[in-house]
Amino acid sequence: MSTSLLYHGFGVRGYRYLRTDYVEGEVWFTVEQPREALRCPICDSAKVTRRGEEWRTFRTLPLGSKRVTITLPVARVECAACEVVRQVSLTFADPRRTYTKSFARYALELSRHMTIQDVADHLGVGWDLVKEIQKADLQRRFKKVKLKKLRQLAIDEISIGKQQRYLTVVLDLKSGAVVFVGEGKGSQALEPFWKRLRASRAKIQAVAMDMSKAYIKAVSEWLPKAQIVFDHFHIIKLFNEKLSDLRRELYREATKEHRAVLKGTRWLLLMNPENLDHKRDEPKRLQAALKLNAPLATAYYLKEDLRELWQQPDWRTARKYLTSWCARATASGIRILQQFAGTLKKHAKGILNYFKFRISTGPLEGTNNKIRTMQRQAYGFRDHEFFKLKIYAIHETRFELVG
Repeated sequence: MSTSLLYHGFGVRGYRYLRTDYVEGEVWFTVEQPREALRCPICDSAKVTRRGEEWRTFRTLPLGSKRVTITLPVARVECAACEVVRQVSLTFADPRRTYTKSFARYALELSRHMTIQDVADHLGVGWDLVKEIQKADLQRRFKKVKLKKLRQLAIDEISIGKQQRYLTVVLDLKSGAVVFVGEGKGSQALEPFWKRLRASRAKIQAVAMDMSKAYIKAVSEWLPKAQIVFDHFHIIKLFNEKLSDLRRELYREATKEHRAVLKGTRWLLLMNPENLDHKRDEPKRLQAALKLNAPLATAYYLKEDLRELWQQPDWRTARKYLTSWCARATASGIRILQQFAGTLKKHAKGILNYFKFRISTGPLEGTNNKIRTMQRQAYGFRDHEFFKLKIYAIHETRFELVG
C-alpha cells in the first residue's frame, strides 16, 4: 500500500506506511511518523529529543461496509527551546480525539441526509460520538455570529418542552439566519445580544416584533434610531383573543336558545372566511350566530375590516384607514372593541411603520415551527447547549428535519 493512497484516501499525510492487518472483519493500517518530521507541539521547534511513545488508534473512513482503523506510535518529545515534554501533534486528527478529520467530515456530510442514530449505525459508532462531531462543528461555525451587517431584525419568544421553558430568538430578516438565542423571555433574555450588537456597530434600521412592553422598552433603549414594526399577525391574534372574550361574555348573558347557536362557534369566529368548510356548513353556522348577536357581528366584521389595513397601498392611506377603523370601533359602544381601539391608537406608529419597511415576524414564526419539529423528531435535547447550536444552523436545514 502506498503512502499516496493513505493521503488521498484517508487524509493521512507525512506518515510512513508499515503494514495492513485484518482483524474480525476490520481493516487496520499501521503507520509511523519519520524521526525528521517530529516537532514540538508548543513552539513547533525541530530541536526535540524523543522520550518514548504511546500507541493510539483512530477510526477513519470505511472501505465499503468494512470499518477502517489507523494505529501508530505517537512519539513523546522533549523540546530544547521551551523545555517541555509533550506528545507530538497529529496532522490527520484533532487533539484528544479518537477519529480522523476525514472521518468527522464524512459524518457531517451524512448528517445532512440522515438522523444522528442512522449515521451512528452506518459508521458503527455510538450516537454520542456523532453528536460530539456535530457539536464541535456547530461551535466552530456559530461560536461568535457576526452582527455587523445586520439591518432588519425580528424578535419573538418560543416555548419549548412540557415545562414551558422559553427561548428568545432573534432573526436576521435579510438572510433568514438566527443570530441570537437567549434563555427565558423578556428584556433580560436579550441583554447579551444588545451588548454584542452595540460592540459590532451594526446600523439597525427596523425591528419586527409583537406589542410586548418589555420588547418595546428594550429596543427603544438599546436601538433608539431603529424603527419598531408591530407584526400584523400578532395584532390579529390579539384581536381574536378579544373576540373570544366577547363571545364568552355574550354566552353567559344569552338565553338557552341563543346559547345553543353560540356553542362551538369560537373557532368559526377566529378562522378567515375563505378557510371555512362548506361541506360542514360552517358558513351557515357562523351567519346564524352573527344574526342573533349584533355585538358579536359588529366585532366580527370589524376584524375582517382590520385585516384589510395591511392591504393598503401606502403609509398615508393606511393611516387614514386605521384612524377610521378606530373611530368605528369606539362608536360601536362595545367595551372590548373600545379598549382595543385605544391600544391601536397608542401603537399606531409601530403599526404604520410596516408600510415603510414591509417586514414582519412571519419568517421567525416559520423558524419557530422548525424548532418545534426538530425537538419532536429528536425526542427532546438533554444537552441544552447542543439544542441552541442546532437552532443557529436551522436555516441550513430542509423542513423535513433530521437528527
